[in-house]
Amino acid sequence: MTLYITEVLGRATQGRTQPYICRCDDGDVYFVKGRSATRKGLIHEWLCGHLAQALALPVAPFALAQVPQELMDADLSGWLSELGEGAVFASRKVFGQELAMAQVSDVDVNVRRDLLVFDWWVRNGDRCLTARGGNVNLLWQPQAVMRSEDDERMLTGQLAVIDHNLAFDADFSPLDFCQTHVFAADITETFSDFVLRESYRHRLSEALAGLEAAWNNLPAAWHFVDAEQTVLTAYAKADVWTTLRRAESPDFWNLPA
Repeated sequence: MTLYITEVLGRATQGRTQPYICRCDDGDVYFVKGRSATRKGLIHEWLCGHLAQALALPVAPFALAQVPQELMDADLSGWLSELGEGAVFASRKVFGQELAMAQVSDVDVNVRRDLLVFDWWVRNGDRCLTARGGNVNLLWQPQAVMRSEDDERMLTGQLAVIDHNLAFDADFSPLDFCQTHVFAADITETFSDFVLRESYRHRLSEALAGLEAAWNNLPAAWHFVDAEQTVLTAYAKADVWTTLRRAESPDFWNLPA
């Protein structure tokens, strides 16, 4: 399903891409990433979102959305220039606050392990949290909430996973990951359990098998740099699939010395 943006309510102050806060034609509010996230970042969001769903991770609901031309035409100040017209990535607004260090142990151990393996798999180093702080990209909901003050529908549950535009990082550091990932304390036990490893090998393989369908449903415009669709983005799809196929090898579980 493709949504249509009907109103831009503001812009987030956190995050590198500072997504726009928009209301869509389904009545819900979304954090929306467009031009400022780059084509590669948008593709990463879409692919990782589908992989996360396939692994039953509590990823915030997401969809493709369209920014109508008339909305851009009405923007005389240029404030929407980093959103851009056309297809964008929309992540539904979730009630919650960033997960704090004191709350890490409250997250179900199976969820911690799943997210740890997922981030290792997609080479996502953007889920760090230490005593000095970090950028966790997890929203914590200590109590399930059905509605906010302005009567917007919200996702319920305790944890919501967001932001994957920096996945498949060519400069991914396994050592930094093991030292700074929010669930780093679970790495040794998770990676050394041969029964768990076999279970994850099967689950990751099944998730990867469905990724081609997500790729085929990408907006055509995301494959091009320019609005006229004359210059390809040269997205390294083969490299991404090679990264994900690492899970088929026992070496996938090797930790840095």
